[in-house]
Amino acid sequence: MIGAQANFVTLAESTKADWDIVKQHWLPWLEDLPGRVLAHLAMLADDHGGFPVSRLEHSLQTATRAHRDGRDEDYVVCALLHDIGDALAPTNHAEFAADILKPYVSEANHWMIAHHGIFQLTYHASHWDLDPDAREQFRDHENFGRTVEFCERYDQVSFDRAYASLPLAFFAPLVGRVFSVKRLAERAAS
Repeated sequence: MIGAQANFVTLAESTKADWDIVKQHWLPWLEDLPGRVLAHLAMLADDHGGFPVSRLEHSLQTATRAHRDGRDEDYVVCALLHDIGDALAPTNHAEFAADILKPYVSEANHWMIAHHGIFQLTYHASHWDLDPDAREQFRDHENFGRTVEFCERYDQVSFDRAYASLPLAFFAPLVGRVFSVKRLAERAAS
């Protein structure tokens, strides 16, 4: 039955039998999410965007720094994926990454990733005629300091050609655990 397909043309005419078929495909698709996330991240290896290192290397450096600093798995995976949206959502990459992570990580980590782009403006906004103090609008938010720290310690420093990053394969088990069906169920129940 796994090879079966639903038989409707519109959702309004779908039946429970159709949705039973769809559900049989859903769990294996969901279980393969870590592999798809890693495959998309790996595609950033050839994308430099003019930066000193590839977008993949930047992501690996950010995650490696967080890992070496003793951050938990959720935080490290957030660091790894913080710019995964650069290729598909260049003008809202932070929100793109945060949306991927939202069902699997804490609200604090989600907020940090969703807002890191605005917080990064502190370091380069003046070169774009943008407001380097744009993050100040969030000064009173409980995750302001967390996001400042993420940008300062891990993100903005991770363009170093000489830095010895851990390979993507090192992070695969972490991604697998964070994006597990079990984790999703636990988060949904809480």
